[in-house]
Amino acid sequence: MARVVALMPDLLFGSNVQGALAAAGHEVQLVGGEEAAHAALPGADLFVLDLAADADGGLAALHALRAADALEGVRVLAAYAHVEADTKARAQAAGVDLVVPRSRMAREGATLVERLLA
Repeated sequence: MARVVALMPDLLFGSNVQGALAAAGHEVQLVGGEEAAHAALPGADLFVLDLAADADGGLAALHALRAADALEGVRVLAAYAHVEADTKARAQAAGVDLVVPRSRMAREGATLVERLLA
């Protein structure tokens, strides 16, 4: 079982991700912003980030959390809207471990987490 912090401003998508990961045995804490993520990250195994909520808010939070060393030793999984290829490229350039479309995250979230943490 992994401890997962998920920055998911979209509550519906966040609930879907949380439900899928919890059903696979993971402890998931949903957070709505950078400050809450920073407070929740100590002891986390994985940080899940929704990049589709706004054009740069997710990546700005990622950069700030990295600058504060809040992601030291934490794997990062990000989801983006499939029509935003530039967002995917920016996330990869920012060092996200795995970047997938939101639809794939919704379908395969638990499998993706297992693969990242293996």
